[in-house]
Amino acid sequence: MKAVFIVYNQALTERVAYMLERLQIRGFSQWPLVHGAGTNTGEPHMGSHTWPEMNTSVLTVVDDQLVPLILKYVEKLDNTNTANGIRAFVWQITDMY
Repeated sequence: MKAVFIVYNQALTERVAYMLERLQIRGFSQWPLVHGAGTNTGEPHMGSHTWPEMNTSVLTVVDDQLVPLILKYVEKLDNTNTANGIRAFVWQITDMY
């Protein structure tokens, strides 16, 4: 099992929801208002007057074989929506109840 944490500009929310539905990922947690900035070229998303945009994040725990499909979809979204930004991070889950 792997945990996949996806952080993205709110503008991509419907596309990420579509990805979860298409891959039949039913279990996830979502944080709709996340502050942050990309490490390389991303502008801050702080929900402020100066930086009004916001991010959203999703955490899901999936079988290992779904991870490459998620990452491929995230990469495609990032390449076609360069102004919005999306990143995915993967962790190994060693125990779960």
